[in-house]
Amino acid sequence: MIISSAVAAEFPVFSHDITIRLVTTQAKAPPQVRQMGALKVSMLSPGFIYEPYSPRQPIPFWQRWFTRSGWRRTKDDIILELKSAYAIAKLRKKGYSKKQFYEEAVNLYKEINTLIANGDKTSLRKAVTENMYSALKNEIKLRESKWNKVYWEMIVPVVKIRTLRARLIGVDRSDLEKVFVQLTLEILAKQKFEAYSSEGAVVAGDKSKEVLVRDIWVFEKSLFHEGAFWRLCGRIPT
Repeated sequence: MIISSAVAAEFPVFSHDITIRLVTTQAKAPPQVRQMGALKVSMLSPGFIYEPYSPRQPIPFWQRWFTRSGWRRTKDDIILELKSAYAIAKLRKKGYSKKQFYEEAVNLYKEINTLIANGDKTSLRKAVTENMYSALKNEIKLRESKWNKVYWEMIVPVVKIRTLRARLIGVDRSDLEKVFVQLTLEILAKQKFEAYSSEGAVVAGDKSKEVLVRDIWVFEKSLFHEGAFWRLCGRIPT
């Protein structure tokens, strides 16, 4: 069942609680991040994904509407949707356009994958957050220990792109404008891949064949740093 934010109007019993939770919710970083003092107004990224997306398991109609657990689940689903709607509304006030953002996200997706394939860590640093850069740098190092070179290509246009979740991360309780936004996207694209040994022999993949790949990437942007731009801050296993 897909629940839109408009459904909340049909459930006035939830409205007060939802409003309070939307206004007062402030992301709490994992303990290790808090110990490092990462949540500072001057930071470039919170360093973690707030409420990572995971698919909601469907429940039967009778259970959703005629059981106490079903009502709780419905309430939770509505709150999740409203959080996304609230974050998107905040973005729109900053000039957000879904069409323009999707174009930028696809370009970033292609650029980052190409840089990873080429092992270009210098350029990669500009397109991803600090934590993501460390993870990708280790990933490239591990890959280069196995393969000498790889070929990667994305077939355009992408098959599908959609927003799965939108979240705001506040960094200052006294100033609600000091927030980061994270958009979780599902990207379905046809790709070609081939890996080579130091002798130039093909050891994995086949670039003559197109493979349909589904990725879930989280893009992040500061809404209070002047000149801020979208960067990849995480990937969610599919």
